[in-house]
Amino acid sequence: MAITLKANQRQDLKQSVTRELRQEGNVPGVVYGKEKDPVTVSVNSIELLKTVRDEGKNAIISLDIDGGSTVNVMLHEYQIDPLKDELIHADFYVVNMSEEMDVEVPVHLEGESIGSKEGGVLQQPMYELAIRAKPSDIPEEILIDVSELNIGDSIMVSDLKAARNYEITEDENATIVSVTPPEEMPEEPELEEADQEPEVITEKSDDEEEEEKEEQE
Repeated sequence: MAITLKANQRQDLKQSVTRELRQEGNVPGVVYGKEKDPVTVSVNSIELLKTVRDEGKNAIISLDIDGGSTVNVMLHEYQIDPLKDELIHADFYVVNMSEEMDVEVPVHLEGESIGSKEGGVLQQPMYELAIRAKPSDIPEEILIDVSELNIGDSIMVSDLKAARNYEITEDENATIVSVTPPEEMPEEPELEEADQEPEVITEKSDDEEEEEKEEQE
């Protein structure tokens, strides 16, 4: 089910007006897609971030544009001010709910592997998987149980069970997660006695001893 988000059309694209929009807590954006002319809009920044945080980056958003137009979109790209850490622009792509599309879905691991408990190192080369699905069938995440992995075991794309409502388009031989043997600590080299320089002790001559006695008297 799509999440509804209200949007206002932007007619005046001057920088001063755009700056004022951001100061009011809104973010400027563009709505575009196949066979659709781009439409400049603005949405509430907090509501947009909350939607993405709660529903995931591939969430279907029902964008309710003032004037009676409502379109199903996905957040395609966004820009953040690195200094202020604020959302400054968003691109919305109009989706056809009956057509498949290619997206990246995050991979999350479940459980603690047997190999990790025995000192092995769990490695995850892939944090996202490319899939093809209709917009309503796109999963928020792909969960992988690693609890049965021993040292030397791995899970590849080909090991994932085929889903009924989406297709994984990654290379079947790509490794998603593995457990490698623990790294051995290099031994510190021992110092050989021959390498140590002996302490040199010099004996005082009889004349030096006599001088020291006279000084003490």
